[in-house]
Amino acid sequence: MYARFVAIAFALLLVAGAASAQQQVPLPMQPAPPGPYKAVTVTLPPRQTDASLDAFRKELGDIVKKKDRGALAAKVLSKGFFWQREDSNDADANKSGIDNLAAALGLDAPDGSGWEALANYAAEPSATPMPEMKGVVCSPAVPSFNEEEMDKVAQSTRTDPADWVYPTGGGIEVRAKPDANAPVVEKLGSVMIRLLVDENAQGDWVKVVTPAGKTGYVAVDGIAPVGSDQLCYQKDAGGSWKIAGYVGAGTGQE
Repeated sequence: MYARFVAIAFALLLVAGAASAQQQVPLPMQPAPPGPYKAVTVTLPPRQTDASLDAFRKELGDIVKKKDRGALAAKVLSKGFFWQREDSNDADANKSGIDNLAAALGLDAPDGSGWEALANYAAEPSATPMPEMKGVVCSPAVPSFNEEEMDKVAQSTRTDPADWVYPTGGGIEVRAKPDANAPVVEKLGSVMIRLLVDENAQGDWVKVVTPAGKTGYVAVDGIAPVGSDQLCYQKDAGGSWKIAGYVGAGTGQE
């Protein structure tokens, strides 16, 4: 998935020992300082246009608001639920679909983070077919971009996949401060954007550096990670949509 486009998570520095018998110790290389980088064009994923799936996700959103696990269970495939993680199906065949979904999302977490994640999936408008599974669509859809170009940019900036996002629409504004009233530094095009760690970027804002090398803050609802986990849907024998599986590491505790 997202990890395919970059060949390194960290580059390694070798520290020479004082004696020939001393073992060299690898250390993670620090990311390059903020600066210009080549713009990698991103084609946004298409919005799915199935009204019945829209209606299903609206019902799902209403269930999430009530945290009604019983009602949610009726919206999940009772058998055949999959959890695609790395190269394996980690769903427990001896457990029901709702129990596997709960494990993937962490629905039983005391902080409610699992239900919050499910609410975000229910509100996501995009979806894309899963080529290897007929009739299954997964959300959010993944944008397309030149992976070879992205690999070169990641290497030149010494960054890893978690350091990159894409704008979810045209003209997303980069502001001088994490404030909606701050001056606009630049407006983003449909290109990959580098994230920067910044302790001042709290709440609904993150710090970024644009391909032109300008730094500023972007509202988190205006960007998205390429490699996010996906919730998948499929119609059952009766033609009703169900949650069919999950793709990704998940957030639950096993």
